[in-house]
Amino acid sequence: MARSSVFEDVQARIRQLILDRGLAPGSPLPTEGELMELFDVSRVSLREALKGLQSLHVVEIRHGSGTFVGSLSLQPLIEGLAFRAAVRHRNGEAGLYELMRVREALESGIIDGVAASLPEEDLAALRDVLATMEQEAAQGEIARATDRAFHAALYRALDNHLLSEVLDAFWAAMEQVRGDAGDGHQDAAETLAQHREIVEALAAGDGPRATAAMHTHFDGIRHRLTPDGPAAPDNPEAPSASDDD
Repeated sequence: MARSSVFEDVQARIRQLILDRGLAPGSPLPTEGELMELFDVSRVSLREALKGLQSLHVVEIRHGSGTFVGSLSLQPLIEGLAFRAAVRHRNGEAGLYELMRVREALESGIIDGVAASLPEEDLAALRDVLATMEQEAAQGEIARATDRAFHAALYRALDNHLLSEVLDAFWAAMEQVRGDAGDGHQDAAETLAQHREIVEALAAGDGPRATAAMHTHFDGIRHRLTPDGPAAPDNPEAPSASDDD
């Protein structure tokens, strides 16, 4: 078997072992010797496979203590998304635009469900972030961290950890590439108004209105990043940039 095939086979078998034994992040894996015997592979092949899985956060190698199931975080996804978008952006392609469109599709597709069952405490948390935005807007700029906190609070009620991680991964990747692209934030007053409309729609339990508000929130960056000039929003209910007066 070719070296790369052995490497990939051992990685697949380690993943399957984690699943078969119901191991969770932080759980110890069998010792190096036990894994070598179990998989019938050399120490070199096993260590290469483990190092590869460690880079993906599937395992964590603690020198002197052994090997454990890793955090399984989405950091490798974030780095991959950001790097892919950065390379495409540097080559004149629409890397950042594509990231934005995927994030918009996720958020606008979820917000209707949030509007149907948003707890009062989460609505109060959104209003608190909105109050911070108002203070920042008065100073001329809304911090990206505040914007990010707003979007994180939006989906807290869904109690879906994977969803939260995926959305945060896209956000982090966008932020990394946006800095490289030199893309500034929208007008503070406009950004504040868009977030306020989202909160008011959620407070009214109006899913379609909340969905339209979310699309409108993405209008500014979408129009700045569209490769061949402004594009019409995918959602016919969402107003175009020219209708945002």
